[in-house]
Amino acid sequence: MGPDRFEQHVVISGVGQSVIGRQVDRSGFQLTLDAVLAAIDDAGLTVDDIDGLAMFPGGGVANLPGYANGNLYEVQDALRITTTWRQGQVEGMSLPFSAPAQAVATGQARHAVIWRTVKEGSAARRAGGRPAYGANKPVAEGSMAWWLPLGALSPVCHVAPFATRYMHEYGVTREQLAWIPVTQRAHAARNPNAVYRTPLSVEEYMESRMISSPICLYDCDVPADGATAIVVSAVDTVPDLRAPVRIAAMAGVIDQRPSWEQWEDMGRVGYATAAAMWNRTDLTPDDVHVAQLYDGFTIEAVWWLEAMGFCGTGEAGSFVEGGKRISLDGQLPLNTWGGQLSGGRLHAGFGHTAEAVRQLRGEAGERQVPGAEVAAIGNVGGYEAGAALLTSL
Repeated sequence: MGPDRFEQHVVISGVGQSVIGRQVDRSGFQLTLDAVLAAIDDAGLTVDDIDGLAMFPGGGVANLPGYANGNLYEVQDALRITTTWRQGQVEGMSLPFSAPAQAVATGQARHAVIWRTVKEGSAARRAGGRPAYGANKPVAEGSMAWWLPLGALSPVCHVAPFATRYMHEYGVTREQLAWIPVTQRAHAARNPNAVYRTPLSVEEYMESRMISSPICLYDCDVPADGATAIVVSAVDTVPDLRAPVRIAAMAGVIDQRPSWEQWEDMGRVGYATAAAMWNRTDLTPDDVHVAQLYDGFTIEAVWWLEAMGFCGTGEAGSFVEGGKRISLDGQLPLNTWGGQLSGGRLHAGFGHTAEAVRQLRGEAGERQVPGAEVAAIGNVGGYEAGAALLTSL
């Protein structure tokens, strides 16, 4: 690879998280400050070193209940930070650290921190146990002009047709895919911060209620309260950092129509992004020691397993069946923190990135994958897809 790739000029220097739980008795602003300060300390920096701030989603409180943050102004003021770069990010950001990395690589900042805070667990409770999305009053405009007449108001209804098409086209069964949430629950048992840590069996998965067929309860991520922050730093500051990791490659490509209801190939998602990522590195799928792949729903982890080339198209069912290949001592340990299916919906790849960094540092405790030096990250899917490779320094 040539010397002009921006990834060569930056590192991920710190990750931090607040307390994570189904309902946490702290405001979104308090959770945000907890995570930001933890990430700065993890990097070996002080607040005075930070000159870049970013958040997702932009605006502090987005249009959905539970999408709550301290906004840029509040956090900057609370921590008395002087910034040279700021950005409020929106859906379609590909990866949480992509914009901060580019800002640092182009000299707009030296140390930039980005955060994501959710209060979806509390929002669901206030909604009477229903998903927080149920508190919205949708209007038949934009994509909702297609979904509202069908009563398809939440993302599970939007993704379920993709899962149906995939399983029909390739003959993959629910019994096979069950091994993703079952194995990730076993990983979560080793993560003291995971929301769900009790064992899950294939039988329990098969008997659980349908949410939007073929997606059942255990195929869905867990609404939670919590915050995650990531610090990106200039590569020439490495001697001053505690335990940085390299960004080997990253990409986010949208090669079809940018909406769920108009996506053209429902059996293949993320392929263009994965191909663009591999084109930016000499690494191959065989070099990856651990994978942190977005799992808002089980089918999204399936997309990334195939798009990234860890198995062939339509082969994910047999690849994960039995759980051996994706276990902590398997060929490709998957979502070693429990993922969003058991660890909690920290959203937009933030939880996955934090775990990838910890694995590469050897700081994942009981769930540590021995000798992990290359980690793959897949974020969301479809028209919001992003992928990255991180390596130990």
